[in-house]
Amino acid sequence: MASGIPYLGAPFMAAFVRRYQRYRYTIIWVGWPLCILGLVAGSFADSVGALIVTQGVMYGSGFLILYWPILSVVNEWWITRRGMAFGFITSAAGASGIAMPFIIQLLLDKYGYKSTLRAVAVAMVVLTGPLIPMIRGRLPPAMQAGAPPTRTDWSFVRKPLFVVYCAANAAQGLGFFFPSLFLPEYAASIGLSGSQGALLLALMNLGQVLGQWTFGILSDRMSLNPLLVLSTTVAAIASFTSWGLAHDLAPLVVFALIFGFFAYGFCSMRARMGTAVSEEPTAALATFGVFVCCQGIGNVLAGPISVALLDGTVKREGYAIARYRPMVVFTGGCMVLSAVSIGSWYIRQRRLLRG
Repeated sequence: MASGIPYLGAPFMAAFVRRYQRYRYTIIWVGWPLCILGLVAGSFADSVGALIVTQGVMYGSGFLILYWPILSVVNEWWITRRGMAFGFITSAAGASGIAMPFIIQLLLDKYGYKSTLRAVAVAMVVLTGPLIPMIRGRLPPAMQAGAPPTRTDWSFVRKPLFVVYCAANAAQGLGFFFPSLFLPEYAASIGLSGSQGALLLALMNLGQVLGQWTFGILSDRMSLNPLLVLSTTVAAIASFTSWGLAHDLAPLVVFALIFGFFAYGFCSMRARMGTAVSEEPTAALATFGVFVCCQGIGNVLAGPISVALLDGTVKREGYAIARYRPMVVFTGGCMVLSAVSIGSWYIRQRRLLRG
């Protein structure tokens, strides 16, 4: 729930922040303490239900409330290079993820989950609290305070390209989360250590940082649809080959870097998907939020789908060591479906333009 709420709540929070833009700094100061409170309260939880409420609902809601006002400030400052700006913002999570798997594992092994959650809460206060007052919008506060509420223009939902992008994001999202969730388990199944599993996640986060920054910049300078097709196609090929054929560490390292670069690079181009669908300023955050929500469907369904995809047997010499074969095929297939949905639209439009 900690990740599902920010994904599925994105369109609603985007519209809310747009409508009440003059209160977005107040909204930030509501979301930030709620995140910290969720971490601290979770450290006292002794049951699954309590963890769902604290780590799931409280932290997830806090992050949703905190994230979208900050994103609206970025959207306000950057227009021509919006792809680069959103690429930088989305890659920030990957940057922290390079070291966090090792740090969290070390803290869990040495102190347990309760002390670890409290340490993370303290780190969040120290590292992010002083930065919040530095967040400033492009418009002076006096102009924001006097501005009336602004409704979001939702007319873009009737455009065929919007539907295509929604389908592509949903298809990509259905296969997107399995590698990060199951790569350490896959590594353990072929005899690798826990530290090597954490290394694979760190390398995937490194690929994410590089990919989201790169594709964000490229989306400002090149045709968008070929970049989207490229990112999902290469991610599919990596899934079918480097992951499916992996029986030791080396191919998994290659897969983690390639999938991190290209699959996560797709996510950084949502800002440009939005401008391709609508040039209306009030729709910028809304389109981004809807596309995030479409990918989030995969986040919510990853658990139930994984139960159906995992085979009970492990055969070291089999494709994807047998147990993960359906998951690998499903992941690659979702990437292919996303590429086909955008690629077919792109080819059709080019043919219409030619006559």
